[in-house]
This record gives sequence, C-alpha cells and structure tokens, in this order.
Amino acid sequence: MFWMVVFAIFLYFLCAALLVAEIFVPSFGLISVCALGALAGGVIIFFNISPTAGWLGVAIAVVMIPAVLIAAYKILPKTRFGKSVILSKPEIQPGQAVPDTSVLKEMLGTSGIAITDLRPIGMADFSGKRLECLAESGYINKDTKIEVIKVESTELTVRPVE
Repeated sequence: MFWMVVFAIFLYFLCAALLVAEIFVPSFGLISVCALGALAGGVIIFFNISPTAGWLGVAIAVVMIPAVLIAAYKILPKTRFGKSVILSKPEIQPGQAVPDTSVLKEMLGTSGIAITDLRPIGMADFSGKRLECLAESGYINKDTKIEVIKVESTELTVRPVE
C-alpha cells in the first residue's frame, strides 16, 4: 500500500515535470498527452486506495496543473532559452510615433510630395518626414507636389500646389 502511494505521488511529479517540458519543448502536444497519462495513472491508484484518497488526488490535480503552468510561464522569459525564443519589446524613441501637435503646427505652409495616392488620406514626404495627410479636395495623385493648409490636432490637411 505504501509503495502504491509513493508511485502515485511520483506520477503526479512526473505529470508536473512533463507539463513544464511541454512549455519548453515543441512536441505538438505529445508531451502533454504523456503528462495526462501519468496524471490519470496517479488518480486511478489513489481511487484504488480509497474513494476519499481518489477525490483528494483529483483536487490536488485541479490545483497542481494550473499552478505548474503559471509558474512555468513566469519562469520561461527569465531562462536563456526563453530569452532566445521570446521577442523583446521594441525600443521607442521620442518622435517615432505620431508627432506632437506643436511640431505639426510648424508644418503649416510647408510643401511636400505625396508618396501615396491621397484618397483622401495618404502619406506624404515633407523634407524627409513621412506624415499622414488628408487631401482637401478628396483625391490627390501620387508624386504630386502638395502644401499644408490646415493643422488640426494631429491631422494635416493638404492641397495640391499649382
């Protein structure tokens, strides 16, 4: 009887180890199937001992599986393997995103070239700065020289230069 309990506990630890391995090793679910088999074996042994032991084993499994998975996912990014597999956050420098309104206000009256068709929104190049623009007339062809006529918040309104 003692060795059955020890073996059932061993199967639970094997299940936990296999679940952790599934996170680190791409096996398309094969390791998870083996982990569930080990868990089922442990539960069956506990139910053969007594129904109370069996239900206690089920309760432990219900708590153990999420706890092991959460712990493994928290540990993964800190390992050497995890650092090589998980992408790092992009480093955003000031000025890479949408320009500030004060910077855009300075664009009023400047000229540029439409990089894409503006129908009515598209991209334009203003001395090396690529910005999204709104065409006043509704449609401006690509490579047309344009001028900023209005700035509202982060929206540049442009018209073709004749």
